[in-house]
Amino acid sequence: MTQKPPARALMFQGTGSDVGKSLVVAGLARAFTLRGLRVLPFKPQNMSNNAAVTADGGEIGRAQALQARAARAPLSVHMNPVLLKPQSEVGAQLVVQGKVVGNARAAEYQEIKAGLMPRVLDSFSRLKQQADLVLVEGAGSASEVNLRRNDIANMGFARAADVPVVLIGDIDRGGVIASLAGTKLVLEPDDAAMIRAFIVNRFRGDPALFAEGMTMIEGFTGWAPIGLLPHFAEAIRLPAEDALALQSKPAAKAGAKLRIAVPILPHVSNFDDLDPLDAEPEVELVRIRPGEVLPADADLVLLLGSKATIADLQVLKQAGLDTDIAAHRRQGKPVLGLCGGYQMLGKAVADPDGIEGPAGAVEQGLGLLDVKTRLTGQKHLTAVSGKTADGHSFAGYEMHVGETSGADRARPFALIGGVPEGASSADGLVRGTYVHGLFADDRQRSSWLTRLGGTETRLDYEQGVEDVLDRLAAHLERHLDLDLLISLAR
Repeated sequence: MTQKPPARALMFQGTGSDVGKSLVVAGLARAFTLRGLRVLPFKPQNMSNNAAVTADGGEIGRAQALQARAARAPLSVHMNPVLLKPQSEVGAQLVVQGKVVGNARAAEYQEIKAGLMPRVLDSFSRLKQQADLVLVEGAGSASEVNLRRNDIANMGFARAADVPVVLIGDIDRGGVIASLAGTKLVLEPDDAAMIRAFIVNRFRGDPALFAEGMTMIEGFTGWAPIGLLPHFAEAIRLPAEDALALQSKPAAKAGAKLRIAVPILPHVSNFDDLDPLDAEPEVELVRIRPGEVLPADADLVLLLGSKATIADLQVLKQAGLDTDIAAHRRQGKPVLGLCGGYQMLGKAVADPDGIEGPAGAVEQGLGLLDVKTRLTGQKHLTAVSGKTADGHSFAGYEMHVGETSGADRARPFALIGGVPEGASSADGLVRGTYVHGLFADDRQRSSWLTRLGGTETRLDYEQGVEDVLDRLAAHLERHLDLDLLISLAR
């Protein structure tokens, strides 16, 4: 039997963070898949608390999960072999090929990461044997030359794996000519030689007005122009990876009937749980930062997951939001906690082994559920399906550390394979669950909307994501030279 030749590969790096690398790779993954190629995404190193459970029992960054979906490929830990999940301002949990291997402070990680390159190259090699084309996404900025030593995310990987690079600049930030040309200036010559082409992203207006700019960039750098890519407004309807997406304050939604208040805490994780609710025309999500007041007219308080439950619980209480949430419940209105949010709803959270930060405990949680949680080293990573206590079906996934016990577990949130999961208060107003992705299931989301006084959903959320990916691929086909891109891959 003839062995399949390894795939060609092409890497996309950026002049900075949040220039649109993830979205461009997702769109290209769908575009080249529609052209009949077997495409797989790859990101050597990612930093995100928004992760997805893979088919092979691990976790990867949410961006690679979206890119794999765009490529119509099952998720694999090898698509993102190194994942950093921040737990403090200076430290992060380290996940290698899908499994937690420990914690590292930023300075420590700079020394550790050189030893991770063999694992990164192993994962990359595995993907190349399964695909026609591997689309590689860099991390942060290609011009962070102060971090070049031991780099595994950008030029360090490109050089080690001999993968040509396309550099993406964001014109919406201003100074894109200097950003692209300046990147070449600061890179070592051998690194700069890996870059073959460039894309100018998020353009708004008449493309003719920047034609000279494209020519100037080509002249300064010697790189081929792939295209001037207009802003793709529908990107907001795709799952976001970076918590930066939570920083903006959306305008009030005209015609919204329901208000869901969501405290946004420093270590929030898996915040894509909000996306399906955001897509509902009659739902207005009110994001509450510490220092702000919970709106009195909220129909539901939703507590999201956290990468540092004890630390975030302390922030929530210091901000007085615990008092606001208790008042909301006294008005006879519901509270739902997902994962870390579920743990916060209990009477206490203990982390004796320092799994999510300094060892310690909070002996007074929100106290809205009669449960206690002990964080453990065992991480639960699995796809799940079942029915909530009111009989509505759902599919989702679990991604958590910790074991929760207590009297309110006798009233489970759901049954998964006949096994009780989560907890509910005696009056049914407060509920907690470890299930993520709950609202992406139309059946479950619809049941919550009607329970809150709204109407059954008319949205097919998952199909909506597919439709946006198709339109993104068409957008890239119109504005980028995809034939030139594929010719650059090797």
